[in-house]
Amino acid sequence: MPTELTIPMLPCRDLDDVLPFYAALGFDQTYRQRRPNPYAVVRRGGIELHFFSVPGFDPGGSLGNVGVLVPDTGELHAAFSAGLRAAFGKVPVSGIPRMTRPRRRQGTTAGFTVVDPGGNWLRISRLGDTEEDPAETRDDDRLARVVAAAARQADSHGDEHAGIRVLVNGLARHADAAPPRRLPALVYLAELRMRTGDRDAAAALLAEVGAIELSDADRATLATDLATAAELAAELADRR
Repeated sequence: MPTELTIPMLPCRDLDDVLPFYAALGFDQTYRQRRPNPYAVVRRGGIELHFFSVPGFDPGGSLGNVGVLVPDTGELHAAFSAGLRAAFGKVPVSGIPRMTRPRRRQGTTAGFTVVDPGGNWLRISRLGDTEEDPAETRDDDRLARVVAAAARQADSHGDEHAGIRVLVNGLARHADAAPPRRLPALVYLAELRMRTGDRDAAAALLAEVGAIELSDADRATLATDLATAAELAAELADRR
């Protein structure tokens, strides 16, 4: 068995910013030092994170990144989502903090990202995943490729505007796709519009999503996307 252990040490403005957030995600606080230098440790299963506070630190400028490999990204995302809803009444999808939903990103493994209140990125991927997924490369699933390409820009690189361009161009290029096929791209575009502060555009996209006629089978297949659309609509309502 390996004897080495790597522990990420991440900055934040104040420990009281990040600790309640990680508690909501199901982490236990195992250590806290208030003086002379504020420092804390949280742990959830095999994930251990250390935090130190920096007065005046700007979370928007944080370069903190942690890669986390798990057997099932969907299961962990569901647990995180449940904890955030219980603690804060919603899953934040824009701003800081926020959490993306699991989706394949072109050329990378499937996963999701958590940006904590300190601006640190937890990049969560599936253990043993491969770069190619037959479901994403079928000739009849062109918009799935578009979403994957947009996710590489917006979720992996943090460039929401580039992701928006990919989605806008892809939706225009594949305007003949059946509405249920377009729905995931429309929902993701609404999410990115929210992240960039364009609430009116996000609302218009969600209205377009809501107007799409879906069969029961479509609703079952698109359940995750529809749940994301509902979360976005709730966040828009909260900010009015």
